[in-house]
Amino acid sequence: MQVLIGGVVAAVLGFVGLIAWWKQFLLILMGGIPIALLLGGALAIYVGYDEIKDQMREKKEKEKKDEEKEDELSKAKNELEKAKAEAEKYKAEAEKVKEKPKKKEEK
Repeated sequence: MQVLIGGVVAAVLGFVGLIAWWKQFLLILMGGIPIALLLGGALAIYVGYDEIKDQMREKKEKEKKDEEKEDELSKAKNELEKAKAEAEKYKAEAEKVKEKPKKKEEK
């Protein structure tokens, strides 16, 4: 209850003060707006710069991950080619083994 009464008294005094010192209020407002704009602009510049740095860092990390994936993919392709070559080699050997019994039967 005391807080409510204190709030009402402060609001009434503030309203009366605003009416009584209107010119001074406008003078302070005229001085405060440029400062607020300047500080707000500086904050926006800082936040924008920080966001650009984060985007660049994320882009570099993504490129690094892409390179790692490409390396893994090329290694997998090389292993696949080796496996295919080895399979062809074994297939050729299997064909030779199949042909030997046929030659023996012919003799």
